[in-house]
Amino acid sequence: MRYKYTSTQSDGTLLEGELDAENVSDVLHYIAGRGLRPVKITKVRGKGGFRGLSLFQGKITLTDEVFLSKYLGLMLKIGTSLLQAITILLEDFKKPVIREFLLRVRTNLEQGRPFYTAFAERPDAFSSVYINLVRAGETSGNLEEVFQNLTTSLTKEKQLRDQIRGALIYPVFLLSSSFLILIFLVTFALPRISKVFTEGGFEAPFFSRIVFGIGLFFGKFGWLVILFLVFSIILSTYLYKQSFQFRKFISLLIADIPVVRDILQKIALQRFASTFASLIRAGIHLSEALLVTAEAVGHREIADALKRISEEGIAKGLTLGEAFKRESVFPQTVINLILISEKAGRTEEVLDTLADFYSNEIDGSLKTLVSFLEPLLLLFVGGVVGAIALSVIVPIYQLTSQF
Repeated sequence: MRYKYTSTQSDGTLLEGELDAENVSDVLHYIAGRGLRPVKITKVRGKGGFRGLSLFQGKITLTDEVFLSKYLGLMLKIGTSLLQAITILLEDFKKPVIREFLLRVRTNLEQGRPFYTAFAERPDAFSSVYINLVRAGETSGNLEEVFQNLTTSLTKEKQLRDQIRGALIYPVFLLSSSFLILIFLVTFALPRISKVFTEGGFEAPFFSRIVFGIGLFFGKFGWLVILFLVFSIILSTYLYKQSFQFRKFISLLIADIPVVRDILQKIALQRFASTFASLIRAGIHLSEALLVTAEAVGHREIADALKRISEEGIAKGLTLGEAFKRESVFPQTVINLILISEKAGRTEEVLDTLADFYSNEIDGSLKTLVSFLEPLLLLFVGGVVGAIALSVIVPIYQLTSQF
């Protein structure tokens, strides 16, 4: 059972926390053992207390992670202890899910548990990279630098996501608008136009009859088509979240599109360079760092290559450069830079440079994709509207020419 308690210190300062205990008596015993005076004790509802509440209070976003890492790094830099830093952060953060998380962190620290365990209990919010970096920083006593590096890398990750979203806003808006226009045309406008000609006994051209037939079909069964589309979208979204095989299938399907495949590879290489540099800088062994990086890149071929480099290369005594030379999935430029940086002992710096390089490459590729999508969507919508207009204009012209 999990309990939330409020207590006071000897100077009257209020303290809040959470505790796993059998009953209220155990909570009171814990509070008394800390030299505190109980004010309020409540039972936390929901599965696991923390997780149950977080479902209704939003989620920890990438922006939250950036601010959390930044504030913790700053507080540790000025000499604040972890427990004091968490207590101060509790006063600043108002978002419920963050407060619940910080309370969990403080409870763990008060119970003498490792600092990183609270992050490990939230794999839905914190990546394996984040958790391993915090664990490495705690072990080496270098948490301040780890949080500063996390702030930098997470900020770059956020900038990359914002960059991708920003580039795709207009195409998505154009696609959505086009879809709505098409639904209106084929579901409402076209069936009514079709009835005018079919019920008037006029023999329209073959092309027009095809378009009118489509219009009449949607006039009768359009609502079924719309329901089917809505159901398909909901089902696809559910399967994507729940089924690893379905996500894999969608990823492979998207990866087969030439321009998109190029962008996905560059995103994966940028994540590889940025993540691997952070893990090496934190002092994590190369073999383990490669395996953790493999989980973060989001690209099946590159992830498999990183695992082979770790398990069949580094583990068997090969150097990092030699292991990378055996993998054809990486561009030759990446392999050459890793070989040179390893000999010079500046691997992290070169990887940081690679990450910045691929960030710029992604920006250029996204602009190319957008410039390709915009005219394609406009041509498609224009073609459909033109076909409908032509199917109406031609029979009207023929009808008027008879008089």
